[in-house]
Amino acid sequence: MIFSGPAAGLPQWGAIVAAACLLTAGCWSASGPMVIVYTALDSEFSEPILEEFAARTGIATETKFDVESTKTVGLAEAILFESQRPRCDVFWNNEILHTLRLEQAGLLERYEPPAAKDYPVWARSPEGTWHAFAARARVLLVNTKLVSQRDPPRSIHDLADPRWRGRVGMAKPLFGTTATHAACLFAAWGDQKAEAFFARLKANDIQIRSGNKQVAEDVAGGRLAFGLTDTDDALAEIAKGMPVAIVYPDQGEGGLGTLLIPNTLAIIKGGPHPDEARRLVDDLLSPEVEAKLAACPSGQIPLHPKLKAPERLGLPAGFRPMTIDFRAAAEQWDTAARYLRDQFARGH
Repeated sequence: MIFSGPAAGLPQWGAIVAAACLLTAGCWSASGPMVIVYTALDSEFSEPILEEFAARTGIATETKFDVESTKTVGLAEAILFESQRPRCDVFWNNEILHTLRLEQAGLLERYEPPAAKDYPVWARSPEGTWHAFAARARVLLVNTKLVSQRDPPRSIHDLADPRWRGRVGMAKPLFGTTATHAACLFAAWGDQKAEAFFARLKANDIQIRSGNKQVAEDVAGGRLAFGLTDTDDALAEIAKGMPVAIVYPDQGEGGLGTLLIPNTLAIIKGGPHPDEARRLVDDLLSPEVEAKLAACPSGQIPLHPKLKAPERLGLPAGFRPMTIDFRAAAEQWDTAARYLRDQFARGH
C-alpha cells in the first residue's frame, strides 16, 4: 500500500481539505437520483458532457473540480481524507498515477463497464477498479522562428543539449503531468538513469515554469526556444496562430516513444450513489464521449481503436507511444518526488 496515513506521500493540504469538507458537508442533496463527481478535467470540457448525461438520464450531477495550485493531487487528497465516509461517487481524473495510488490504498470499487472490453488491455485495471480513455501526449513545443526546421529537437534528451542552455523549459516537476512524466521515467529507466537525466537538465539551466501552460506561452512568445508540455496547452498556442510546432519526442528506431497520459474513471468504494456511479461510468467510457473530447479545443487522443486522433494534432504516421507500466510508475512516485523536490523545489 502506498498510503500509510492521510497525508503520506502527498502535500500537506489535509487541514485545508478538512475545512472545505466541513464547510460543504451536507450541502449536496437532490430530490431525485444524483451522482457526485470529482473531476480533474477542466470544467469547460467536462461540464458539457456531464450536463448532457444529466439531461438524458435524469440523474443530476454534482461536481467538484481541482484547483490550479494543487492540480489533481488536491482531489486525491480529498478522497483519501473522506475515506471513512466517502462523499465522491466517481473520480474522473486526468493524471493516471493518482488514480493508481488510490487503488493501492484500497479506495476504488471494482466495476467492469460493458464497453471496457473494446479498449486496449493496458487501459484498464486488471482488477477492474479504473478505466482509461482520452489521453494527452507529452510533447516538445518548438518556436519555429528560433529553431531551424532542418534540425529540430527530436528527443526529451535534447532538453539537456548544451547548445540550448538556458533557452528551454518545463513545468516544475512536483505537480501535474510533469511529475507524472518524471515518475514514469523513474519506472522505465530506474533511479540512477532518471536521476542523471534530471541532473543534466538542471546543469543545462533548464527554465522552470509554474505549469505546462506557462511553458507553452513562453515558447510561443519567444522567451524559450522550445519546452516540454502537454498537447492541450500546445494546441492552445497553435489555435492563436503563434509561431510554434509540436514535436512528438523519441519516435526514432529504438527510441523511448512519446508518453500518453490518459483520463481515468474510477468508482469510489462506499460512495453514496453506487448505482448512479455505474451508470455514469458506462456513459463516459464510450466512443461518443471520446469523440467529443477529441473534437474540443484540448484535442484529446482517443484510445478506442475505432477512433482516430484529431488531424490538428499532427500525430506522425506509425506513432510510437512510450511503453509504460503505470503501476510501477505509481510505486516510484515517492522516490521521484523526493529527488525532484531536492533538485527543483528551491531556487526556481
